[in-house]
Amino acid sequence: MRVVIAEDDALLREGLALLLKTAGIEVAATFDNAEDFLAFVEGERPDAVVMDVRMPPTHRDEGLRAAVRAREIHPALPVLVLSAHVETSYAVELLADGVGGVGYLLKERVGKVERFLDALNRVAKGGTAMDPEVIGQLMSRRRTADPLAALTAREREVLALMAEGYNNSTIAELLVVSDGAVLKHIRNIFAKLGLPSDEGSGHRRVLAVLAYLGRDAG
Repeated sequence: MRVVIAEDDALLREGLALLLKTAGIEVAATFDNAEDFLAFVEGERPDAVVMDVRMPPTHRDEGLRAAVRAREIHPALPVLVLSAHVETSYAVELLADGVGGVGYLLKERVGKVERFLDALNRVAKGGTAMDPEVIGQLMSRRRTADPLAALTAREREVLALMAEGYNNSTIAELLVVSDGAVLKHIRNIFAKLGLPSDEGSGHRRVLAVLAYLGRDAG
């Protein structure tokens, strides 16, 4: 896997590069600004991109804009965005094309090496990896009269893990329940939220859930 890193913090950028190389992942290039990053991807298509949300010159959303543009240049280009803070509007915008192969993690997760690499690999394979803090805020911003209020405590746990991008088997392991129990919870969740039943597997399911949670976000 060839990965490009775009991060203006030199220490974090080099740390990410070392982490990936140690894990046997090729780092095709590193950049400290969005402009040079875009110039690179216009000529080459990496297997995945790890990008900071806030980059020079304004340190607002240049990284996010560059990520969206990169996916226009190379449709479905896997992008794992890193942010120092939970910014739900950025997460929703990144997911707007509905394709998959996207991730949004807080930078503090990079220190949890196995979790970070798992997220990168899932995104590179076309899946979704969303930070649990982002999911938590999306869920809490829903209106009090929303159908989320009809979910049981266990169903909300399953919903959160679904939105992070975990498959049924992993959810079952994390919650110490059977695969059948997870499937039953998911069916109940989709029925209560009025989501299409054909969104029951793969990253389409994750995108459907995140789209639902993001309707009132921002």
